[in-house]
Amino acid sequence: MKNSELADIFNQIAKLLKIKGENPFKIRAYENIVSVLNGLPMDIEMVYRKGELNNIPGVGKAIAQKIEEYLTTNHLEYYERLKETIPAGVVELLDILEIGPKTAGLLYKSLGVDSIDKLEKATREHRIKDLPGMGEKTEENILRGINAYKKRHERILLGKALPIANAVMNHLSKMKEVREISIAGSLRRRAETIRDIDILVASNQSDVIMKAFTSLPQVTEILSEGLTKSAILTKDNLQIDLRIVEPSSYGAALQYFTGSQNHNIKIRGLAQKRGLKINEYGVYDVKTNKRIAGEQEAEIYKMLNLPHIPPELREDRGEIESGLVNVLPNILEPSCLKGDLHLHTSWSDGKNSILEMALEARKIGYQYIAITDHSQSLGIAGGLTAEKLLKQVKEIKQLNSEIKGITILCGVEVDIKSDGSLDFPDEILAELDIVIAAIHSGFKQKAEQITHRIIRAMQNKRVHIIAHPTGRLIGYREPYLIDINKMITVAADTGTALEINACPERLDLNDVNCRIAKEKGVQIAIGTDAHNAPGLKAIEFGVSVARRGWLEETDVINTLPLHKLLKRLRNNK
Repeated sequence: MKNSELADIFNQIAKLLKIKGENPFKIRAYENIVSVLNGLPMDIEMVYRKGELNNIPGVGKAIAQKIEEYLTTNHLEYYERLKETIPAGVVELLDILEIGPKTAGLLYKSLGVDSIDKLEKATREHRIKDLPGMGEKTEENILRGINAYKKRHERILLGKALPIANAVMNHLSKMKEVREISIAGSLRRRAETIRDIDILVASNQSDVIMKAFTSLPQVTEILSEGLTKSAILTKDNLQIDLRIVEPSSYGAALQYFTGSQNHNIKIRGLAQKRGLKINEYGVYDVKTNKRIAGEQEAEIYKMLNLPHIPPELREDRGEIESGLVNVLPNILEPSCLKGDLHLHTSWSDGKNSILEMALEARKIGYQYIAITDHSQSLGIAGGLTAEKLLKQVKEIKQLNSEIKGITILCGVEVDIKSDGSLDFPDEILAELDIVIAAIHSGFKQKAEQITHRIIRAMQNKRVHIIAHPTGRLIGYREPYLIDINKMITVAADTGTALEINACPERLDLNDVNCRIAKEKGVQIAIGTDAHNAPGLKAIEFGVSVARRGWLEETDVINTLPLHKLLKRLRNNK
């Protein structure tokens, strides 16, 4: 948990420095270490005890001293002093996508806005539009951002909730009293956002486990405490519910508390037709009231002549009907992926070198990766000029001749311009193994224009994949207006793959649109969009979307071995 605590502190420091207008390089150093800490696979305290802080990428002498100070005192003097210079509410304004550091500072100095509530009041009273650089459109955008902020704080991203849940489960699973343990609820179904975390334990000694649960270091408040159910609030303001059941009922309880509600209603309806009753304690014969199953989750489905339906499919979207006639998909397994097709490096706005990204991918067991740094129009992300891109191609070819066990594909994430043309001419794109096209501007354009831009890009024979096709940032930015069905139809006609961007803030395409794409014969590419080496591990969130979208191995292009992938990239466009 110290990794998360330090990442939050350094993230706040970066925000404070931005508002104060400090050196951009200093700010970037703090942002970099936030990314590193969030992706660090080991406990930062363990690294510190071994004297290896300086071995972590991005940790220089100054950052190392701050980490040491916090780990030894649970306090960081620099951060405390910095907080005194700017009210916390002003920093919180940066959580509104439409407000940057300069705007936050202007609002505070000019109107005394130091909270989201005051921001909303000032916006609704139209006091912002007359400030320098503002206007009525700005007020509209800010209100839209406030609404997104409120929704975001009602639910938490899958990518943030899952590590927290895993940390709690890892702690409890070490107890000898715990027979079995699992995540339940929408988190087990891998919904893109969740309201709270449900954990289920099988044990005959609930009192010992409940005491351990309510004494976890991340607990800030005990909401309720009992022998079979307790609830806590964490430092992240996230509620975690723990239920403990007898081992004989564990399977039934796991099925029941995983949901979804509509899935369970249909399951109970099937049971009634067969003279059975299902609840969280087991499966019962209605006539005799005798329990006939419940210890294993698969038993529940077997009693109804159903296969074990994966949790990701339990949304009442036809999974029960498909199961009854034995046509459920064999949904994608993480082990099927042979590589990651969307990665950024220090050549543009990434944190690691090409070699470092490749070595991390080789550790995962991938056959290949694609380096897809930004193109020249995206100057804010250090986009590459044509000359620099061709220089990168040479470096990649040289690296491929030197390292074994992984192949690096030459690629680019090329910007789709406002008229649908691409940021590089075809003769430059022809030098690459793989081309991803994406929209990074003009998000508020009308549906006709956005759709035209993406369709024109897909009609270019050099474009293999459309990245994050709807442009959404969950809880920050709504999808841009686009005719999804038309995009999917053209993708099928042109052989263009659509991406599941595995970044937890994106998860774009979403599960529903993935299933539509599958039904139209469109291939999907799963990419992390990782900007540092630890970011490659986010692939699991993309796989979760694919599974919820009923995708199988044959629906995803980066399940292909290298030689087949290269053949597809060369021939299918």
